[in-house]
Amino acid sequence: MAVRLCVLVSGSGTILEALVAAGVEISLVGSDRPCRGLEVARDSGVEAVSLDRAAYGGFGPSFDRERYSSDLAAQLRARDIDLIAMAGFGTIITRSLHDVFPGRILNTHPSLLPAFKGWHAVAQALASGVTETGCTVHVATEELDNGPILAQRRVAVLDGDDESSLHERIKVAERELYPLVVTRVMAALDEGRDVASVTREMEGV
Repeated sequence: MAVRLCVLVSGSGTILEALVAAGVEISLVGSDRPCRGLEVARDSGVEAVSLDRAAYGGFGPSFDRERYSSDLAAQLRARDIDLIAMAGFGTIITRSLHDVFPGRILNTHPSLLPAFKGWHAVAQALASGVTETGCTVHVATEELDNGPILAQRRVAVLDGDDESSLHERIKVAERELYPLVVTRVMAALDEGRDVASVTREMEGV
């Protein structure tokens, strides 16, 4: 039985576009707000659903994160989703979703984890003076940017780089690496293997 993948988006959908262009079979795209990513899904013939944060308190302190996570899990379970790939998804989810998809939520992050976790990874890399950074595809856990690493791609920090120029090159690497990893994970699950087995396959890729 084919693995059913949901891609979660919040913004422009460029990583989603990369997954589509790479031929990744996507069953559903979900969003936490109105965004271009939903248009990318519809233009690609993929079912798209929006569970808008506005109905859960929006983006302030009144946001009901637990109810949102629980309802998102129910929506995905109702559509028989097997695997989630977060692609610029801007909402931190709670245990309610992880319990339904244990070890089956993937994320891409713009640094070489465990370095520079959080929302400002590119700026932190520049401020630290490192000569290289990159991107990491990992299994998402309840702790932000702390799950098992599946694959990484290195990106040099160039003289004269600012946050925008460096982030653009990292995005290029992400758009190459993420589809490769997602494809391998889907194949592993289809063969009855676990997500962790993909780490060995991605060495040197």
